[in-house]
Amino acid sequence: METIKTAKLELTTIVMPQLISLEDVVKCTGLSRASIYRMSNEKSKFYDPDFPKKVQISTSRVVWVSSEIAEWINQKIANRSA
Repeated sequence: METIKTAKLELTTIVMPQLISLEDVVKCTGLSRASIYRMSNEKSKFYDPDFPKKVQISTSRVVWVSSEIAEWINQKIANRSA
C-alpha cells in the first residue's frame, strides 16, 4: 500500500480597486470634463461634496476609483424618486 501525501493548496484572491481615467468618468457619467472638474473644485459654485475625489497617481495624471463613481451614480438614481 502506497501513501500519497498531497500539499494543501491555498488560493488567495486579491481584490484591487480599479482606477479609471477622466475619459472613462466622462463616459460613465455623461458629464463633460469641465463639469467633472467644477464638481470637484471646492471653490466652484457647482461643487458637489458627494462626487468622488480624484486620485493623483503622478505629477500629471489623475484617476478615479471606479467603485466610487458607480456608487455616486447609484445614489443619484436612488435619489431621483425621493
